[in-house]
Formats: sequence, C-alpha cells, structure tokens
Amino acid sequence: MSQTLQASTLLAVPLAPLVGSALAGILGTRLGGNWIGRTLSHSLTILGVLVAFVLSAMTLYSVAVDGARFNETLYTWMVVGGLKMEVGFLIDGLTAMMMCVVTFVSLMVHLYTIGYMEEDDGYNRFFAYISLFTFSMLMLVMSNNMLQLFFGWEAVGLVSYLLIGFWFNKPSAVFANMKAFLVNRVGDFGFILGIGLIAAYAGTLNYAEAFAKAGELGSQTFPGTDWMLVTVICICLFIGAMGKSAQFPLHVWLPDSMEGPTPISALIHAATMVTAGIFMVARMSPLFELSDTALNVILVIGAITALFMGFLGIIQNDIKRVVAYSTLSQLGYMTVALGASAYSVAVFHLMTHAFFKALLFLGAGSVIMGMHHNQDIRWMGGVRKYMPITWITSLLGSLALIGTPLFAGFYSKDSIIEAVAESHLPGAGFAHFAVLAGVFVTAFYSFRMYFLVFHGQERYDQNPDAHHDAHHDDHQGHAEHHDPHESPWVVTVPLLLLAIPSVVIGYLTIEPMLYGDFFKDAIVVDADKHHVMKELAEAFHGPLAMAAHAFSTLPFWLALSGVVVSYYMYMINPAVPAAIKRACQPLYTLLENKYYMDWINENILARGARALGTGLWRGGDQALIDGAVVNGSWKIVGWVSSVARHLQSGYLYHYALVMILGVFVLMTWFVWLKP
Repeated sequence: MSQTLQASTLLAVPLAPLVGSALAGILGTRLGGNWIGRTLSHSLTILGVLVAFVLSAMTLYSVAVDGARFNETLYTWMVVGGLKMEVGFLIDGLTAMMMCVVTFVSLMVHLYTIGYMEEDDGYNRFFAYISLFTFSMLMLVMSNNMLQLFFGWEAVGLVSYLLIGFWFNKPSAVFANMKAFLVNRVGDFGFILGIGLIAAYAGTLNYAEAFAKAGELGSQTFPGTDWMLVTVICICLFIGAMGKSAQFPLHVWLPDSMEGPTPISALIHAATMVTAGIFMVARMSPLFELSDTALNVILVIGAITALFMGFLGIIQNDIKRVVAYSTLSQLGYMTVALGASAYSVAVFHLMTHAFFKALLFLGAGSVIMGMHHNQDIRWMGGVRKYMPITWITSLLGSLALIGTPLFAGFYSKDSIIEAVAESHLPGAGFAHFAVLAGVFVTAFYSFRMYFLVFHGQERYDQNPDAHHDAHHDDHQGHAEHHDPHESPWVVTVPLLLLAIPSVVIGYLTIEPMLYGDFFKDAIVVDADKHHVMKELAEAFHGPLAMAAHAFSTLPFWLALSGVVVSYYMYMINPAVPAAIKRACQPLYTLLENKYYMDWINENILARGARALGTGLWRGGDQALIDGAVVNGSWKIVGWVSSVARHLQSGYLYHYALVMILGVFVLMTWFVWLKP
C-alpha cells in the first residue's frame, strides 16, 4: 500500500458533501429556522463538492501516475460470529476514476442549479438533496466491502426518491418517485440475496476476501439443484443491477423520473445512480468470470435494452424524455460490454457517457429555460440563433452520443461493438445485431431532436398550450409569448466545461484504460476463456488510427445514415413522418404505449400481487390465524365451558346421580375388559 493515500484525506471526500448537505438541509430550511439564506446554502454545498472533486483528482493522479493503492478498514461496526461488518475504502483505478466522474458532474450540476432553480421555493432543500446524493454515491464507489456497497446502493435510491418527487404537490411527481422506489426494491431484493449467498458460502463481506474464495464458490452447486452456486450468485447480483441501471424489464421507472427537476435528471442519468449497476458488475468481475451462463444473460438483457429502448426514443416529443430513452439505450450498450467480459470497455463508456449525457441533459434544461418552460420539441425550431452557446454545446454532445470519430463516445461505443463481435457466447450474434442497429436508431432520434429544436422554422408561437398556464417542467408557464433567450452564465459555464471532455476524453484515455495497466488490479478477466480484450488489443494501433479506420466501417455509415434520414424527414420533407405513422399505426401504438410494460405491471403483476396478498390475508390471516387458531381456540373453550356448566348445578342429588353413574360406568368398563 502506498503511503501517498491517507485515510483522513480519503474520508474527507464523501464527508465534505455530507457536511454541506447537512448545513443547507438543516440551517437553510424550516427544520432549522431558515438561519442561512440561498447564497450561503448553495455556497456551502458547492464548496463541499469542490473539495471532494479536488481531493478525487489528487487521488486519481496518485493512482495513475504513482501507482498508489489503498485498502483498509476504517471502522468495525459489528462482528457476528466470523462475519465482520465494517466501513472501509478500496482505492484503485476503477474507484479513482468513478470518484472523479461523480464529483465533477455533481459540481457542474450544483453550479447549473443556481440558475435553473432560481425561482423555486425549495432552493435550499434541493441543494441539500443533491449534495446528499453525491455523498451516497461516493460511499458506494469507495467501499471495500458489500455492506457499505449496499448502504450506498440504498442511500442513492432513497435520495433519488426524494429528488424525483421534489415537487411533492404534483401528483405525477409523487407517482413517479413511488414507481422508481418500488421497481428498485424488486432489483434490490435480488441484490441482497446475492450478497447473502456470498456471506453464507464465503463467510465474508470484504471484496478481497470474497474474491480470494472465488474458486471455491465456482466449484459448488446450489443446494437441491444442479445449478452452479456462482451462477445463482451472479444472476442475483445482476438483478440488482437491472433495477438500478434500468435494464429491461426493470427499466420502467427511469423515463418517469423526468418529473424531477432537470439538474437531478442529469445527475441520476449521467454519472451516478444509473451507473451504479455497471460499476458493481465490473467490481465483481472475479465472480462473473466464473459463469458463462450469467454473462450470457447479461449480454442478452443489455442487447434488448440497447435496441428496443432506442426505438422508444424515436417517437418522444418531450425533450427530456428523448434524452432519457437515450440513457436507457446507452446503459444497454454498457451492459452488453459487461456480458462480453469487456468490463473495462463498459466502464470506459460509463465515463465518456457521463460527460456527454450530463451535457445533453443540462442543454435540454437550458432550452427549457430559454423556451419559457416549454418541453415539447414540436413547438420549438430555430432556437440556434437565440441560444448560441446552448446550441453548439448540444451539437457537440449529440455528436459524441452517436459515435462521431474523434469524439469521446466514438472510442467507447465502437469498442463495445468490436468486443461483441469478438465474443463467442451464444447470445453474441443477437447482441451484435442489436448494437449495430442501435447506432442508426441513436443517430436518428438524437438528430431528430437536434433539428427540431435548433433548426428549421420557428414554431414556438404555434404551441397550442401557449394560451393557458401549463406546468410542463419545473415552474408555471405563462400565457404571454416571448422569444427564446440564452441562459445565464451559471447555466452556460457548466455546459462549456462538460463539452470539453465530451470531445477529448476518449482520445486521451482509451489507451491506458483499455490496453494499459489502469484497471490491472481492479478488473479480472480470464483471458483463456474470454479473449475479447486480447483480440481488441491486437487490433488497436492508437486513437488516431482507430478514428481514421472508422470511416470505412459499418457503424460510421449507419450513424451518418441516421443523421441524413432525420434531416430529410424533419427538415426537407416533414410529411414523411406523418405518412409513416399512418402506415404503421399498430407499431406506433405499440411504441407509444412503451410495449405495454406499464400496463402489464399495473394490470397483471400489481393486480396479481394484490389478489395474492388479499387471498393470503383473508385465507391465512383472517380465516386460519384469526378464525381457526385465535378465535377457534376460545370458541372451543367456550363451548366446553358451556357444556360443563350444566354439570355444576349446585344440587346435591345431581352430584349423587353423577357419582352413581360414574361407578356404574367404571364397573361396566372393568367387566367388559375382563377376559
């Protein structure tokens, strides 16, 4: 362990946002008497996240340049038998990268929030929440054991519940946060089962100790079955990732989370909550490498999510929902890479995606502000000349998203496609088709949104909702019409700062992260069984050569085709989309209803669960427990007592008669028994 990483310094990383959150949440709200105002509240929380980012950047430098590592327990909470429940930190390349991504994106969101939430009554409360969210995510990624991982896992879920339902007087927001909470509980049930199986069979919750026993886990079968124990463990863990990282069919909560303010949409969907599942599977790579079955499940689920969630983005008209379905699709790409044993590629895409997706969400929020809280892209157009900074940064984010050569998303996205092509798992063929088709779909819906918002005819004065109040996003709309306007500097500066890594971070980091030693002791791959990364390394000749070669590959032409088709359909011949909609109405209805997943959940699963619960309550609780056991026992006692009371009349001749009858019965009994 290198002495360049000190426990006290590392402890300050999560605690700085926590202190800022506590001060703003207590002293800046009615809970503490509103002692501090808005300026001090946002200053304290931003300072806390800034301290965390600076320390995280220093940690990343020590890890990348000096080879520093840290793995220590800071506090032992409880010891039960031989099972230790501890708080500790594990700092390696994977953790250091995640720390920097989380704190940088969070810092940009904090700055952006000053302008975006300026008119909101819950200003201080919102800053308290997002700082608490940052603390929770840092505890998750810095943990060296599964107990602390689960604490951070549940904490980000709880705070996201508070943030999605931030406007608790808005029924749709309350429904959305409850939906997110319940769907994540389904995933978390599988997650805790996986952790429980590791604790039961490995006897530890510590990462290093559990991974040291991976061979033992891989040689055992699940009791009562012929299933491999490690397969059951990995699938249970992945169910947790499906909930948190919104994989099909546990994806339904994420689009509805758009009911929260735009800054938290960026924070949830970019670098924090939804990437927790991707991070967890990468961290658990020593276990997942032992089960091809689990990897194949991950590969197929990710492919379904990448392609079919992209289709839904095509028909969305809410600017935030287009970006939300883009997030779902890109999470599917990351999951596909995990299934192909290209864990470093998945985490690399996690990093690049964090920057350009945060940029796109914050750009969408800037458009919403400039358009006076209109979110419908059908009533925009020509915004480019009014909002030049928002326009150019959104264009850069869109180019990164579709995988334009030399942009950040290109290096990670193309690496995923190549990795899947080299995989020999049974589901690799379908996954390769899905990620290739997803390239065209992503380019199409991304530039559909871009063209409708920033180019073409100005349509914001044709909005049918412009003549009455409408609560589209965060604030009440106004009846009067105004031209769009550029957002204030606290909004545009984060856009500019996020645009820089969205362009260059892939070029600068692909070699050390994918083909160097950056993840050497954080990610484990069985190169004999899963040789994807070895084959990628043999084909890699530098980031510039990779970009030059891309112009002759299918993904580039698919992306270019998506842009060209969207331009033709929405800029040159707008009648085409309407004609396609009429011709494919059943398909459009299917997409509009989101494959009827919400209907299935509400009308089949939820009603079935309710009917089962009602049946168990009436049959088990009321009839069996209350009726037979509790009430039945006293009824039997009461009946016996009611019969016995007639024998206790108090008359002497009754007792004499009973005695004579008793003697008669005894005499008869003994005579009958006599041989």
